[in-house]
Amino acid sequence: MDLEDLKIFKAVVEEGGITRAAEKLLRVQSSVTTRIRQLEEDLGTALFIRKGKRLHLAPEGQILLEYAERLLGLAEEARTAVQDNRPRGLFRLGAMESTAAVRLPVPLTEYYRRFPDVDLQLRTGNPTQLATAILAGEIDAAFVAEPVATGSFESMVAFSEELVIVAKKDHPSISMHDPLPPTVVAFEHGCPHRKRLEDLYERRGELPRRTIQLSSYHAMLGCVVVGMGIALLPRSVLETLPERQLLSEHEPPEGLNHADTLLIWRKGAGSPKIEALKAVLQA
Repeated sequence: MDLEDLKIFKAVVEEGGITRAAEKLLRVQSSVTTRIRQLEEDLGTALFIRKGKRLHLAPEGQILLEYAERLLGLAEEARTAVQDNRPRGLFRLGAMESTAAVRLPVPLTEYYRRFPDVDLQLRTGNPTQLATAILAGEIDAAFVAEPVATGSFESMVAFSEELVIVAKKDHPSISMHDPLPPTVVAFEHGCPHRKRLEDLYERRGELPRRTIQLSSYHAMLGCVVVGMGIALLPRSVLETLPERQLLSEHEPPEGLNHADTLLIWRKGAGSPKIEALKAVLQA
């Protein structure tokens, strides 16, 4: 049983017989008769009560008619939804924690205002986790820091972040000529800012002796404030934290002091919802 079988069955019911149904469907009468008989054989029951050339809907046929109308209606609804270019339906979006907390409230508020038919869901993670989730079909798009594997994704620059090293308030200057602190405070592996901080140590031929791994900026900054280590984070995040006056800020060297945040989605898997988000970001 397929949708074409149900379409033919529904036409026979509505037209009151094989002949008129065949005319409506632009089919030969024998084709319609064969499809109805095959449908009955498939279901193992008669759908019509036959009296001469007249067909009367059997009780089993009445049951099938109700399902046929629902299924054909859903099929048409699905066709319309696929061909409709308006953003609508579920939109699963991923973002790094810093982006979700600082950068997204304004554009997502505008997105909701423009496209109320979109049901937006947000999850956070590091770029590796989010890229994996896109390829697994778990989310549709994500905000991640560069670099991004260009072979698997399409992207656009969403935000440009200035990065800053933070230490406790009375910490000496952190420069390329002074020893670096032995402890860093960072997110888990996969965080691009952690990678840049580790690159700073590598440039100096050093390694941090200890990494305090945490899952939120507030926890990280609490450790930095008391002098447990240094951290690298976007200045846009630092500007939102009440602990800022308890910290000292230090400029990373060229190449480690800037990062673009990209909106990425699977190559060839663009959608009206993603295009709408791109338009909001560009505005």
